[in-house]
Amino acid sequence: MAEQPGTERIEGDNAEHARLPTDTDDGLVVIISGPSGVGKTTITRGVERGTRGSVFSVSVTTRAKTEADVEGVDYSFLSDDEFDRLVADDALLEWADVFGKRYGTPRAWVDEQLKRGRVVILEIDVDGARQVKSRLPEALGIFILPPSEEELLRRLRDRKRESEELIQRRFSEAKTEIAAARAGAIYDAFIVNEVLEDAIAEALRLVRTARGRRAAER
Repeated sequence: MAEQPGTERIEGDNAEHARLPTDTDDGLVVIISGPSGVGKTTITRGVERGTRGSVFSVSVTTRAKTEADVEGVDYSFLSDDEFDRLVADDALLEWADVFGKRYGTPRAWVDEQLKRGRVVILEIDVDGARQVKSRLPEALGIFILPPSEEELLRRLRDRKRESEELIQRRFSEAKTEIAAARAGAIYDAFIVNEVLEDAIAEALRLVRTARGRRAAER
């Protein structure tokens, strides 16, 4: 598997304990989830831009690379055998099978970024968040909600890139995902994305608070 962007390589016997001048003690995993159409990707990017030392986790996948994809930026593309080895070695923080194609978060890369004091942002679904929380209970889980079901349906339609049948399927899946998020003890905070700038500001506040707490614990 190709080395993920932003990974610093330190050679020698003391590699595990070596520190860089930019290293800090407030590393944090931030999970951001939410249904299609809620604006979670825009909020995720806002958190990434507004947080010092943040990195966006790049998933590995077995799906085919398209012309628009950039290796190591959009995804790291693996064969089925390579993905099988990661699963067998317990090398993924979380993974899922989506319509026959698998996606996962490399554990070693996340661990390295945490040692460096980075804020590692994972944009994943409820099941992935549940897997990560079981391994890293100190991770900050944020779920993005729409102002209402009616507004979510309107936003899905306003994208104007899917049939009404598919929109209704996504709407049904969104309601199921929201119910699952509320029912499980996975997320530390729920943010209603009514005004985008306010939602980003609230997410940034949550990250700063959690990061400060992590630094104090060290």
